[in-house]
Amino acid sequence: MPFSVAGTPTAVRTPAPVTAAPPLLAAVAALCTAPLATIAQRLRDAALPYVGSSALVIFTEECTGRPQKKAGDEAIISQVTITELDHIRASLPGSGTPQGGVWQGEAFVAGRDRTVLTLTSPSNALLVLIDAKPLPDPADHPAAERMLRYLWTLAAERIREKVADAPPSYLIESRAASAERVRVTAELVDSHSTTLETLLAALRSPALDDEAARKSATDVAAKALVGLRTLSDRTTEMVEEPVATAFQRLREDLRPLTHFSGIDVQFIEPPVNGRALPGEVAHAARAIVRGLVLAMVDQSGVRRIRMQWDCDGLNLLVNVRDDGAGELSAAAPSMVRLTQRVEALHGRMSVDVMSGWGSDVAVSLPLDPPARPLADVSGWKLGDRELDVLQLLAAGQRNRAIATKLHISENTVKFHLRNIYRKVGASSRTEAIAMAHSSGIG
Repeated sequence: MPFSVAGTPTAVRTPAPVTAAPPLLAAVAALCTAPLATIAQRLRDAALPYVGSSALVIFTEECTGRPQKKAGDEAIISQVTITELDHIRASLPGSGTPQGGVWQGEAFVAGRDRTVLTLTSPSNALLVLIDAKPLPDPADHPAAERMLRYLWTLAAERIREKVADAPPSYLIESRAASAERVRVTAELVDSHSTTLETLLAALRSPALDDEAARKSATDVAAKALVGLRTLSDRTTEMVEEPVATAFQRLREDLRPLTHFSGIDVQFIEPPVNGRALPGEVAHAARAIVRGLVLAMVDQSGVRRIRMQWDCDGLNLLVNVRDDGAGELSAAAPSMVRLTQRVEALHGRMSVDVMSGWGSDVAVSLPLDPPARPLADVSGWKLGDRELDVLQLLAAGQRNRAIATKLHISENTVKFHLRNIYRKVGASSRTEAIAMAHSSGIG
């Protein structure tokens, strides 16, 4: 039996049992630590006590490679398209006003009209709950809408945070996915535009005397053409940012620092007509500058930071300079991480430190992925034109597109392809593409 110092028996104190966190706190914790791959599922789990739905979709341009995050009924989320989500966002009441509103109604999504509940965010992200149950009456559950807004705000900010701190592998994957989406969309536009333009030519022919039918069909086809072109432009916009817009977003990101730190942060604007930045370059550049500014602020005696962006057509050129004591170290862990981000995009970063005069950091980020080394396919004994055809074939081009690019007929393309198959030992188009890729072509 335990005893006190005086020898008097004392009671044994049993430790209080460790209780699990309340469900809401557990859901918030899971959401705040969610990786990008599971953030939609975490948000859906957290939101279910407040509003039920068959599926949940997040549409965000922060992630250029995968703008959709989905959870719920696979039969629904597998059919949701970017075009549907873009249309929902554009048609929301109050579009263009301060974000964060809740709207519930009918919308065309996943192939048909469905009841949806939508929320937007300051980062222009969109949350869509599909086949959503109505929000509870405020008299019965006054906190339901407020909690849904709160959870969505956490998820949207988590996405921004994860993209800003994305590892090099994510940036490389994002660039590849963005390029693939542009390529696929371009092929669709080329194919459907040709079909519709042919349809228009036929319907406008004076040989057709049913004027009313011709006009109706012409209007439908013209509208479809506009929709396709709009889709192409929209896809390009999603994977690219005008350099001036990307820089303005950087200013907004740093506004709290300039407001509260007392440090004079000066921004030198890039040329307004500079080349647009690929989405992953714009995101990485903002993250790199934010990291540099925070590293410089940690030095003693810094009163002014000057940053400048420029674009030479091939590279985004970033310069960040402070007036501190010159204590910035390229070997510091934070600077090493920034260097890795730069190198992930095949860029360069140099740090020039002068004791007593401050630090000057220059970053160059290429706007295009590096060219692949030339493949050695001399053993195939391809002619120059055959090699041109094979390169376009390996890049995913169809016969018509190859003919257009090389200014030859489709029959000539087919003739070259037959020779290519014979020379490389391929029995099909797919096998020829695979062999080209394995040899470094495409």
